[in-house]
Amino acid sequence: MKAVLFASLLTLAVLPMCKPDASQNTATTTDGPASPAAVRAQFDILRDSADVNWRRMMASDDKKNDDLRELLQDLSKYPNANQAQLEGLRTARANFAKQRYTRQSMASSPLIDRYDAAQDSVLKIVLPLAAPDGNAPSERVRDYVEAIQLADANVVSYRAHYDAAAKAYNNYLQVHHDDLDKLGGKYANLQPLPLFELGQ
Repeated sequence: MKAVLFASLLTLAVLPMCKPDASQNTATTTDGPASPAAVRAQFDILRDSADVNWRRMMASDDKKNDDLRELLQDLSKYPNANQAQLEGLRTARANFAKQRYTRQSMASSPLIDRYDAAQDSVLKIVLPLAAPDGNAPSERVRDYVEAIQLADANVVSYRAHYDAAAKAYNNYLQVHHDDLDKLGGKYANLQPLPLFELGQ
């Protein structure tokens, strides 16, 4: 799993990005640090941080898959293109959306592994095909290849950022579970967020 690979090397580098501001985690309301208003406000900050990191990660993955679709389309226009091979790759890419984990299903680590493997199996064919020995046939193809490579290289970082935000959320939920339950509504019966570190 990509999140497990290199995670220990990235921890110190990635935690500052999108990490909830420690100053915001200290209650400063006149109601006191344990007041319902303070608990709710601090929890909302942590929940929003996890949400933002999740959306950023998914947007990057969406863009990578869109770039891959466009790259495959461009490659099909070149003379001597293997149309049968490209059609198979397009079909595999189109299946990514159905295979991708959600914030709930990622509790099953094998689902993450299968999605990563599906993407990797396509990229390891497409990228050398598009730019053999690093030589792309056009600037447009080169730009797609570089964008896809960069997005793929950033997967571990995005997941580490999400895990940092989700851990902060989970820790606060554990400490203030009873206080949040008392607030009722959307704050009642909350569950911890799954992490990409499940395999560790």
